[in-house]
Amino acid sequence: MSTLRVTAELLTVHDHPNADALELAQVGLYRAVVAKGAYRTGEAAVYIPEQAVLPAGLVEELGLTGRLAGKASNRVKAVRLRGELSQGLVCRPRALADVDLARAAAEGTDFAEALGITKWVPPVPTTMNGDVEAAPGLLPWVDIENIQRYPGIFEPGEPVVLTEKLHGTACLMTYVAGEDRVHVSSKGYGAKGLALAEDPRNLYWRAIRAYDVPAAAADLAARLGASRIGVFGEVYGAGVQDLAYGADGRSRELGYAVFDVAAEVDGQVRWLDPAGTVEGALPLVPRLYSGPYDIAKVLELATGRETVSGRELHLREGVVVRPATERYSPVVGGRAIAKAVSPAYLTRKGGTEYE
Repeated sequence: MSTLRVTAELLTVHDHPNADALELAQVGLYRAVVAKGAYRTGEAAVYIPEQAVLPAGLVEELGLTGRLAGKASNRVKAVRLRGELSQGLVCRPRALADVDLARAAAEGTDFAEALGITKWVPPVPTTMNGDVEAAPGLLPWVDIENIQRYPGIFEPGEPVVLTEKLHGTACLMTYVAGEDRVHVSSKGYGAKGLALAEDPRNLYWRAIRAYDVPAAAADLAARLGASRIGVFGEVYGAGVQDLAYGADGRSRELGYAVFDVAAEVDGQVRWLDPAGTVEGALPLVPRLYSGPYDIAKVLELATGRETVSGRELHLREGVVVRPATERYSPVVGGRAIAKAVSPAYLTRKGGTEYE
């Protein structure tokens, strides 16, 4: 899940092909449906991204009472309006009436706190929960931004790798070589420096033991001379999320696929390609493309059918993009890594979104 930032943006306004009273306001590569004439190209407005939870007063002010997602009808979600995908909200809240939005756009000001907007946290089912303990040695996962929000993360033609993004739940495992100890956590708990106590009923621990992930991590640590190895995988199957890929998360047939690996060597943590580190020892997420970066290619591969099961059982969630050679991105202030999500996935009915 990406970080939440509510910022002012300079807009590019397009005609809506199917509605005379609507237009499309573009932010990055996102487009949000707006009332015709409300904004002009080059003007600044506030952009509220998907997964944002709005206070009741702002929902009412924007005329969105009863029209947003969630039990309280206060969460921003991608929708199709007259056939066009609308991602996020474009607005000019009264609370910012005296703010120079063009200047705020240039400075990258975050208005989330000022507007009382928070990030939606998915619920955690009991099978993914459990007793937790402090784990200062745990290697946490990072938030991945959407390439459509930050299209400048990669340079055109830059060598990149695209892997399939799976709809499961992220499982973090850190092997501490000096202590021969294993920490297992979820993405949410891991961000707080917490690990889950081992429990045979817990989904993450069942996956770690079923696929003998600690053994693969210990072998890699020995080969690299690493003090810690982080293995980051997706646990999936029926009972985990609505897209199951032919696996069953409620039984021994649960699915698991590694999407990232980290190693601490000589006190420095670096990210590694799973294909060159644990391939053969552990299942990996499917690699869909290696070659020059092209945003059109990324968006094309983000759609279609899943390849995990080998049977195209359902739609694909999207793709994860990373450079062929790991590097820093000044655009996001961290790893150069991003995701692109399928519009069909975003607008599917009855979807689940657990941590």
